[in-house]
Amino acid sequence: MPVNEQEKLRILIPHWIEHNEEHAGEFRRWSEHAGEAVADVLEAAAAMAQVNNSLAKALEKLGGPLGSDHNHHHA
Repeated sequence: MPVNEQEKLRILIPHWIEHNEEHAGEFRRWSEHAGEAVADVLEAAAAMAQVNNSLAKALEKLGGPLGSDHNHHHA
């Protein structure tokens, strides 16, 4: 049975959040090398956290992550 677009989002969003967290961590690690741009790089990391907050709210409204342990497929 093909999944609908909302189900696809429930699979994609957790991956997006994970990747964003990885990028934000990279931003923070590299910020120490950014010289006068350090504040901007840290601002980007903070903005990524805000993006993840919005994605998490969207995911909750869509019913949570699809295929997680507490959310098995219906019979």
